[in-house]
Amino acid sequence: MTALREYQRLEAAALWRPGPDAQRRDVIISVGDATLTIADMNDRPLAHWSLAALERQNPGAYPALFHPYGDPDETLEIGEDETAMLEAIDRLQAALSRARAHPGRLRSATLLSGLAVFAAAAVFWLPGALMSHTVNVVPDIKRKALGQALLGRIERLSGQACNTPEAAPILTRLADRLDVRQIVVLRSGVASSLYLPGGIVALNRSFVEDHEDPAVAAGAVLVERVRAAEQDPLADLLSAGGIRATFRMLTTGEMTRATLDRYAETVVTAPRPMPTEEAILEEFGRAAVPSTPYAYAQDITGETTLGLIEADPMAGRDLEPVLNDRDWVQLQNICS
Repeated sequence: MTALREYQRLEAAALWRPGPDAQRRDVIISVGDATLTIADMNDRPLAHWSLAALERQNPGAYPALFHPYGDPDETLEIGEDETAMLEAIDRLQAALSRARAHPGRLRSATLLSGLAVFAAAAVFWLPGALMSHTVNVVPDIKRKALGQALLGRIERLSGQACNTPEAAPILTRLADRLDVRQIVVLRSGVASSLYLPGGIVALNRSFVEDHEDPAVAAGAVLVERVRAAEQDPLADLLSAGGIRATFRMLTTGEMTRATLDRYAETVVTAPRPMPTEEAILEEFGRAAVPSTPYAYAQDITGETTLGLIEADPMAGRDLEPVLNDRDWVQLQNICS
């Protein structure tokens, strides 16, 4: 987020409406490194919006009206007098526009030059080839926006992600430690864990509440990293949406809310293949996280996860804990 690097913690007053039937309420918004935080007047967080997923409904008009990507029903009104905040958001949108410009030109050229070939061979290879090409050209900033929008649709089903002022920086440090962009904890909806486009990992609350060792939650994140490396989450999303959603993403960079909703309603309950033990152990070794706690959390007898126990890459080593005891206790109370 180079466009906002000069803003360390910018705050402004605004009006937030969580849904079309809800009352607007006074809130304080603040800009962080990658998110816009919406808090009540007592500084309790109410929502987190990805800056990459921020869209303005009324350019040039005031009060400025914003919503998360793919969800125009949730709105945020910022008055014309909040010039510093509006300037920061304008600069962000300019940066997003520049980031989209090059892929757009590339897509247009590709489509024009290859249209005849696509038409001739469509019956045999277009769906797979189109999806593969789309996955390869979608920029990271759009992946982040899609992931944040998809998380918002999942939260409609599962309830808002757990969050407390004390736990938020701990989750950030844990995400940095495990090399993902964001970790969120959900009360329900996600059976275990889920990797969303843009580096967001959603964890069921049981991973933090039911285990004394933070290596269990860390292990769930690492397994999701392996899954994402083997099967791109964006490819899963496009596959669920079909060729129409894929073509729309390739040509416009957008995805309909209906597609996001359909994916959110199915992916959280659909069974997913477990990566190989070799791939999991390699990832645990890279992150310097013991695999034994995660293995016993999956099977208390250890019978079905014996390979993760016997070949634990961190066995016998002196390791720094994934989180210290104080931070882990704070995180275990995140849904309280």
